[in-house]
Amino acid sequence: MPYRIHQVEAAIPPGRDDAARKLYVGVFGRTEIPRPSSFAARGSLRCRLHRAELHLGPKAEFRRARGARPALEVDGRDALRPRLRAYRVPARDDELVPGRKRSCCQDPFGNRFEFVEAGG
Repeated sequence: MPYRIHQVEAAIPPGRDDAARKLYVGVFGRTEIPRPSSFAARGSLRCRLHRAELHLGPKAEFRRARGARPALEVDGRDALRPRLRAYRVPARDDELVPGRKRSCCQDPFGNRFEFVEAGG
């Protein structure tokens, strides 16, 4: 039986949906998808990640994820760099895995994300 990731979730502070939208939709270029009406009162942002989804859910006692991070495979990782700079999102390249081009950045809430060049 094959397994595939359906969704990845990251916590955000309550009331910060617009800041999350600016980065995940505006900079990362993800498509926002409707959230179920049962989640409407809580706030949240959901974005398409190719076949999976990224859910950004508000948590009253928000704490940024320190070690845990999603690694997103992308085509054209280098093309993302100017967009990150334009929105003042600090990113750094990481060559710790030989032959794998990676970049890491943090969202406005301190959650870390990794971008891995496809096919590496």
